[in-house]
Amino acid sequence: MFSKDTYIARRAQLKKTIGSGLLLFLGNDESGMNYADNTYHFRQDSTFLYFFGLPYAGLSAIIDIDNNREIIFGDELTIDAIVWMGTQPTLREKSERVGITEIRASAELEQYLKKAQQQSQTIHYLPPYRAEHQIKLFRWLGIIPGNEKPSVDFIYGVVNQRNYKSEEEIAEIEKACIITADMHLTAMRMVRPGIRECEVAAAVTEVAQANDYQLSFPVIATINGQTLHNHYHGNMIKSGDMLLLDAGAETQMGYAGDMSSTIPADSTFTQRQKDIYDIAVAAHETAVAALKPGIRFEAIYDEACRVIMEGLKGFGFVKGDPVEAVKAGAHALFMPCGLGHMTGLDVHDMENLGEVYVGYNGRPKSTQFGRKSLRLGRELEPGFVLTIEPGIYFIPELIDLWRSQNKFTEFINYEKVSTYKDFSGIRNEEDYLITETGARLLGKKIPLRTEEVEALR
Repeated sequence: MFSKDTYIARRAQLKKTIGSGLLLFLGNDESGMNYADNTYHFRQDSTFLYFFGLPYAGLSAIIDIDNNREIIFGDELTIDAIVWMGTQPTLREKSERVGITEIRASAELEQYLKKAQQQSQTIHYLPPYRAEHQIKLFRWLGIIPGNEKPSVDFIYGVVNQRNYKSEEEIAEIEKACIITADMHLTAMRMVRPGIRECEVAAAVTEVAQANDYQLSFPVIATINGQTLHNHYHGNMIKSGDMLLLDAGAETQMGYAGDMSSTIPADSTFTQRQKDIYDIAVAAHETAVAALKPGIRFEAIYDEACRVIMEGLKGFGFVKGDPVEAVKAGAHALFMPCGLGHMTGLDVHDMENLGEVYVGYNGRPKSTQFGRKSLRLGRELEPGFVLTIEPGIYFIPELIDLWRSQNKFTEFINYEKVSTYKDFSGIRNEEDYLITETGARLLGKKIPLRTEEVEALR
């Protein structure tokens, strides 16, 4: 938890931005895996954490701008809860640590909101992303699930604070990135033929938890890297495979690291693997070199994709003008995803608020296949923290579909591409802070180039 003054200042800035009305913050509740008392790991809503700092279940809050009130709604622990969970500070004591002095029982929130409605007070709320939030909005405000109309002013108010990371936030993200790098270094040292993906996933999870951190998202550890978010860990790693690891740590305060690495099962890459891997690294380094304030991230995406298409052209996978191929969308056969995303309290920061607000500053996203998956396209500014993660994927189903449709035949040599349907996929990912003059890597540097990876192997 940051200092009391940090949370007071954050709320004051938000009140000044919104100006009037009542801001409703929905904290998260416990969620049972298969019955109520057997719960998933609890994670507080990130916007609630940002403004109130309390990582406890069962809380809600309001900032009543019109009446100059800030209230935490929740319930003190019963003796039954204390028996199971141990003694904790009271809710009042917890709330006072973040500058809130008015505490009310959970049951009083509905009455407070209905009174505000009766007085025609504007009630601002954010997009609900959990069923419990939808149910609460229905019960408290009469909003039918699926018919929510979140406050755009509230969304922009939150985005325009959380997008710009303070020095204390950057220090916390750096902690997450250091442990995240250790997770990847552990995997790079242990991957070999004859072990299972699940053993790698277990080892990197241990690194996070041994530092009293959680995972910032479920581990991806797969020899089938062509499936972008592959959470199956049941395969045996064989000679000639590559393992794609996408994993990150989350600090006790909820800040995330997010890195990816591609590791040969053997001590060295095969020539076939190295040819493609080096192209992906060239795209990665091109993107990193371009990071600076004032440049639109979509332009960096275009340049990274051009490098991929130009490199693949050198090996006969692609023909024609790489720049025109990217404009047309042909590059999405090999990179059907984005180049990176904002990160912070969420591994995909504020994705629940809408990519068009967070990553595009309200500008509509492209509908082109591949490009539409670019989560960040706006002009970069100092204080942004983002990932860089270009990849090259040979996806058999996509190759077969596009070939059957004669799609982009002016740019793609399907005869050559089809011989690589067994290749899988490659992705490397790092986290960067945009500074006043450029960008700075967060966390430890993990091996990226083929010779660096092989030296560690």
